[in-house]
Amino acid sequence: MITQSELKLLFDYVDGKLIAKTNSNTRKIGQTFCSITEKGYLKGSVNGKFYKAHRLIFLYHHGYMPPQVDHIDGNPANNLIKNLREATSAQNNQNRKATGASNIKGVYWHKKSEKWLASIYVNKKNIHLGSFEKIDDAALVATQARKKLHGEFARGNHD
Repeated sequence: MITQSELKLLFDYVDGKLIAKTNSNTRKIGQTFCSITEKGYLKGSVNGKFYKAHRLIFLYHHGYMPPQVDHIDGNPANNLIKNLREATSAQNNQNRKATGASNIKGVYWHKKSEKWLASIYVNKKNIHLGSFEKIDDAALVATQARKKLHGEFARGNHD
């Protein structure tokens, strides 16, 4: 595992990027550390070990590498230090984007009842928040629950 001091000997941090200060087998001075993964994360190798850039940038600034580093805006390529924060796995999941037909986190169409269902996932349990005729009512209940239970990690509906 690389240390903060080793990292600072090898790279400068400039606007969300790590810029090489030394030549290596894979990088020349001035080159940006990274290639893009299928999911949009930036990654590269240091001393033969692969790292995601956001994890190294967090280490560069804070001196330690937590188990999870969350991108506040949900953009895996935005590695500005102000966009990175330590998170638990659950918090990182709470900050995921909405998926599904409604495009609203926690709101799903239930074909059999022909109603919108609102739910939230807390402590590894799915909690049913209610059934609604209107999608806006389900969205309001789901959003309020996310804000209350997920706090700063509660991603908005269309973020």
